[in-house]
Amino acid sequence: MTITVTESAERYLAELLEKQNVEGIAVRLFVTQPGTAYAETCLAYCRPDEVNPEDEIIDYELLRFYLERNSLPYLEEAYIDFATDRMGGQLTIKAPNAKVPKVSPNSPMNEQINYILYSEINPGLASHGGEVKLEDLIEDEAGTIAVLRFGGGCQGCSAVDMTLKDGVEKTLIERVPGLIGVRDATDHTVRENAYFK
Repeated sequence: MTITVTESAERYLAELLEKQNVEGIAVRLFVTQPGTAYAETCLAYCRPDEVNPEDEIIDYELLRFYLERNSLPYLEEAYIDFATDRMGGQLTIKAPNAKVPKVSPNSPMNEQINYILYSEINPGLASHGGEVKLEDLIEDEAGTIAVLRFGGGCQGCSAVDMTLKDGVEKTLIERVPGLIGVRDATDHTVRENAYFK
């Protein structure tokens, strides 16, 4: 399990725990609605009587973290930092795999595609208020075709064919073994939210 906690974040969290005045208090790290677009990575106080025997424990020099078992795949590569500023400072938690757990070449094809869509393609489309989702996989004698649905600012957008062919399809075929093509299932006659009309 790779979770990075910077020294400044460790010091800041240890100070917060000390103020609670509870012997053995620690930090719980978990993801709410993991594996969805609404995933949130959360930190909470964890008193000794709130420890779950299934929690994974990571001890740092100044404090202990309890990681919720169901959240583990989504917390891989999480990064916790505390940056001081004029207002005091800000704790930031980045968990790149919270919305989709990290995948390997042995993961099922739909998980590999979803991982690339959520971690690489959707952040770019989000600047246009758009997103793309995997709807289905169709087996063909030559290989597998991914059926995608565009939403938000991509639906009805005149540039969607270019985005699909030059960006999304090219990226997915290069990265997902066995995938031979991408098909668009979106009804692009609906144009109210389109980024380019």
